[in-house]
Amino acid sequence: MTTHPDPALREAPGAFPADSAGTAAVLPQPGPVDDWAPGVDTVPRATDTPDELQPYAELGLRDDEYDRIRHILGRRPTQAELAMYSIMWSEHCSYKSSKVHLRQFAEKAPQSDRMLAGIGENAGVVRVSDELAVTFKVESHNHPSFVEPYQGAATGVGGIVRDILAMGARPVAVMDPLRFGAADHPDTARVLPGVVAGVGGYGNCLGLPNIGGEVVFDPCYQGNPLVNALCLGVLPVDRLQKKEAAGPGNVVVLMGAKTGRDGIGGVSVLASATFDDESQQRRPSVQVGDPFMEKLLIEACLELYDAELVVGIQDLGGAGLTCALTETAAAAGTGMRVWLERVPLREPSMEPHEILASESQERMLLVVAPEKLEAVLKIAEKWGVWATAIGEVTPPTADGQPGRLVITWRDQLVVDVPPGSLVDDGPVYARPMREPADLILLQADRAETLPRPSTPEALRETVLRMIASPNLADKTWVTEQYDRYVLGNTVLAQPEDAGVIRIDERTGLGVALSVDGNGRYARLDPYQGAKLALAEAYRNVAATGAKPIAVTDCLNFGSPEDPGVMWQFAEAVRGLADGCLELGIPVTGGNVSFYNQTGAAAIHPTPVVGVLGVLDNVADRVPMGFIPRPAGDHDQLFLLGETHVELSGSEWAWVTHEHLGGIPPQVDLARERQLGELLAAAARVGHLSSAHDLSDGGLAQSLVESCLRRGVGARVAVPEQFANGSMPFVFLFSESAGRVLVSVPRGHEKAFTALCAEHGVPWEVIGVTDPAGGALEVQGQFRIGLDELRGAHTATLPRLFGGAEGAQPAEAAPEDSPAAEAAEAAPEGSPAAETAPESSPTAETAPEDSPTDSGDPDQAPVPDQP
Repeated sequence: MTTHPDPALREAPGAFPADSAGTAAVLPQPGPVDDWAPGVDTVPRATDTPDELQPYAELGLRDDEYDRIRHILGRRPTQAELAMYSIMWSEHCSYKSSKVHLRQFAEKAPQSDRMLAGIGENAGVVRVSDELAVTFKVESHNHPSFVEPYQGAATGVGGIVRDILAMGARPVAVMDPLRFGAADHPDTARVLPGVVAGVGGYGNCLGLPNIGGEVVFDPCYQGNPLVNALCLGVLPVDRLQKKEAAGPGNVVVLMGAKTGRDGIGGVSVLASATFDDESQQRRPSVQVGDPFMEKLLIEACLELYDAELVVGIQDLGGAGLTCALTETAAAAGTGMRVWLERVPLREPSMEPHEILASESQERMLLVVAPEKLEAVLKIAEKWGVWATAIGEVTPPTADGQPGRLVITWRDQLVVDVPPGSLVDDGPVYARPMREPADLILLQADRAETLPRPSTPEALRETVLRMIASPNLADKTWVTEQYDRYVLGNTVLAQPEDAGVIRIDERTGLGVALSVDGNGRYARLDPYQGAKLALAEAYRNVAATGAKPIAVTDCLNFGSPEDPGVMWQFAEAVRGLADGCLELGIPVTGGNVSFYNQTGAAAIHPTPVVGVLGVLDNVADRVPMGFIPRPAGDHDQLFLLGETHVELSGSEWAWVTHEHLGGIPPQVDLARERQLGELLAAAARVGHLSSAHDLSDGGLAQSLVESCLRRGVGARVAVPEQFANGSMPFVFLFSESAGRVLVSVPRGHEKAFTALCAEHGVPWEVIGVTDPAGGALEVQGQFRIGLDELRGAHTATLPRLFGGAEGAQPAEAAPEDSPAAEAAEAAPEGSPAAETAPESSPTAETAPEDSPTDSGDPDQAPVPDQP
């Protein structure tokens, strides 16, 4: 049965009868099989033509992998089967080079009574209260975003949102860690605006606030940008969904957009090969997104969950229908009978292998009981999305073996495979590993030996130069293209250390999220680099007053066929697994992105780590900016943690000397855990006015950002141990880990220092806020007015990428804004409250035959893609 928003078209030719009851009546029965149907490679034909040549190598399969497929099937695969195996056994889908290392996340996982779903699911799910759980995950869409920046980034957001939706959650926020080549390179000017517009266009149209992320520039990402996307969702603990095709006789329903040729050989293929001169010719392989269809799909799915109409559900992303059918059947140990001609198509001439491989967006696969099918179709019709019964679940075999996936096309048998062979039985490689030959010399070339500024004038100049460098400059040019406060539950957003979202209006319960990574650190030492990324994300969440509880990761690396890259990957995974064990927070899931290189030049190993924390009451959150005070009043500034001479891999070394070498800062995760516990305890009792972690750019960067956030100056005294020679520079620009700059209200100092001693956290008073001073002053060194700081900090990105000259930095939300305290969130079930504003940019017009296409000539035109 097919539902269509136009009742006159609901019963398409060959559609299932509307009054059917029970599976036997709902689903068509197999007809006669024509063994030699023209143009269709059927199973009988494959059996009769065992020596027919097949383009398996062109599809990315090795000789031994192709031989293994033939052994599994007992014959050569059909054209459709070959496409399915090539996709599901690709690096992107099968994790064939990373599985042997990723096992550490389970083997070393700390005990957690919060975990409801973990690695292997669409996204991790953790309990945050007796009634509520949250789900979150970060994934990559790197290669498609280089080929077609707008659609690559937009569909990356759409895909991760559907992963969250498939767990039974309402998506409530997104984040976007982005990395590009040199900021002044012509291709960066091509890629970055399109990526940012795609992220903003899709997320804004969905009505999801973008609460954080990263924008990093480095020549190693030239020709291979990293576009990672994270989504956060909220669900009742009893509404968790499964991706299982359980219950023989249940109906398989495809819901959402029609299937087209866009995305054939998309992310599953693009992400499983390195870039070359032909990459720009792969634009047709990039999926095309329709955020308005996705919004309707979200609301339809949520209503289905509330009505308990779904047995199992899986989103269609990478590998499309192939992945959804095989994963759901394999998870339940069942089989499926699928009538492929039932799939609604945008292009009627599509062939079976194209339908199975298409990565067209905004689609979900549902498993529903026959008696509930009519109710499912009515809800789909209500929300204006296609829903078509395309098959049924079949039982395991008589001898107890898992069932088979049988697919016909116009009565021709084109697929007959064990679904587990595509999902669980793919190749697993323990690839050769070898420490890169240049690493010893690279680590010996320490940045600590480079010339440093040693005069007040040179320090002043260095501060201004650093805060204007692309990686440290204000990112308002990017973030102003995102809606950060839609839905009224955003408490903190960019450029804060972590995004904070209220998830329970009644109690004030909220969650904090941060994503961080540093490719230069990982290039120098991938084990320590992964730990440093974890520590920074953990510290950013803790700085808001939240308790970190869970981790997700996106591991971006070069080719796994390079032993040096494989060594970097193994070390990074080991570091992240060890780090999570030390911090006591589990990895709930994530993504591996290999082949991030152009030719032989791989990117820096870039593990991006997301940490989730819980705030019992968002009213207790701690912002990063210094707080304005009445005349004569001020806060005291404390530097928590210890500062060492650690400059290797630093932003200063790169900006001023274009230097990469040495050993990255050391990280003590036991100390990080103590620091996090201190910050949470201090936030609960009101000891902190602000808190800002120290990372890229060191203390100088944190001071500048804390001053500019609310326009409050500061006076800082250099501690005695850093007073001589070039040591004031070390005090300001060292990137030692485990440090946070906090401001403490007057009258709280003694209680706060006692709390520091209780948690074993070193502290030092370094100055005071100066609300009336209008400047950042480091006594005995320099004084820079806030206007001069703001001018240097905000001019860089508008100068490089256009837009309003001197864009204003993001202001902290006013105290009476929805983000600050007590905005009334729209009722959760209100579709009107969730729709995107009319002015929201959109990625692309909906396909002509999309149910969302109104044909209204007065509809605002869609801007051309960048």
